[in-house]
Amino acid sequence: METLRVQLLAEKGEISVPSQYVQPPETRPQIEKTNVKAAVPVIDLSSRTNLLDELKKACKEWGAFQVINHKVPISLLDDMRRVGRTFFEGRTMEEKLKYSCDSASPASEGYGSRMLVASNDTVLDWRDYFDHHTLPSSRRNPSHWPESPADYRKVVAEYSDHMKALAQELLGLVSESLDLTCQCIENVVGEFYQNITISYYPPCPQPELTLGLQSHSDFGAITLLIQDDVGGLEVFNNGEWVSVNPMSNAICVILADQTERVNPNPVDVQIKKFMVLDQNLEERRRCEWTPTFTDTPEILDDKTITSVLESACDDNDTEIADTVKSHLDSQLPILDVGYAIQKTISPFVLFSAFFDTTELEFSSLSFSVKELTRT
Repeated sequence: METLRVQLLAEKGEISVPSQYVQPPETRPQIEKTNVKAAVPVIDLSSRTNLLDELKKACKEWGAFQVINHKVPISLLDDMRRVGRTFFEGRTMEEKLKYSCDSASPASEGYGSRMLVASNDTVLDWRDYFDHHTLPSSRRNPSHWPESPADYRKVVAEYSDHMKALAQELLGLVSESLDLTCQCIENVVGEFYQNITISYYPPCPQPELTLGLQSHSDFGAITLLIQDDVGGLEVFNNGEWVSVNPMSNAICVILADQTERVNPNPVDVQIKKFMVLDQNLEERRRCEWTPTFTDTPEILDDKTITSVLESACDDNDTEIADTVKSHLDSQLPILDVGYAIQKTISPFVLFSAFFDTTELEFSSLSFSVKELTRT
């Protein structure tokens, strides 16, 4: 079932949110409970004094931080914001729909609104997006990306390459800060797979009922994210949601599940979400640009999947079960490995920005693995 683009819903001027976007009461945003005093660490990569100590503290206490002086040209960040906003706000819907995702695929490249939605009764996010397959280079096909503005494809390709270099540098620094060898995490992750997703969050008539992006952690290794000047990203720390202050020269770094799993030293994997704005109070639209890095999908062979699922069936390890279950639900049809997992309920699985397949977005899942069967 094709979903009406959220941008069109917002522009129609409706006074209420369609039911498929309404969050259950327990997951609705609670602005009054957001901690406005706490601040996500900001780390200057050009200052080597105490850099590893700062990274270690940020990894262990937050699992998220912003970096400045990161060698990525600020002009390139501005160009990414410009071409992304131009696509969403400067093109007709007819032009944008030429780049629509394949509705039959859970993680296809292009323009869409339902990223890894498991079923028609899944609560939807109040956002549209354009997903680009960017790394490895064999996956990169700029002809699938918008032709206008004229430099769109060039800017996205350059951004992808700079983000790869930054991700490699950061994984090395994080490894060192946690008393590992510099290449430890990157070696375990393997070849980088990267998708870049530009997410567009229009103003909402009832922002108290919905979310731009539901709370989730990322299954990959590391997520690099830039916001526009509106903001909206929140991360979970010490039992509270904390707003991430948008900085035009900063890149937000989110540690993901795989970085935690391969690490013998504990780090905090960050849970994040995006808030939406009240269209009556704030007419600015919000965008965010997200490249995420993970391991090669090919490592999920029959033996690996069987081993992981056996671990996930351990009643004492529900966190791993939740993460693996959500990830495999979205990866299995893409990887075509011939397995299916029987579950008690449909998961909240949403895709934002991942390597070859996805960054998994999921919220408050409750399931049990009943059996592993061949299909």
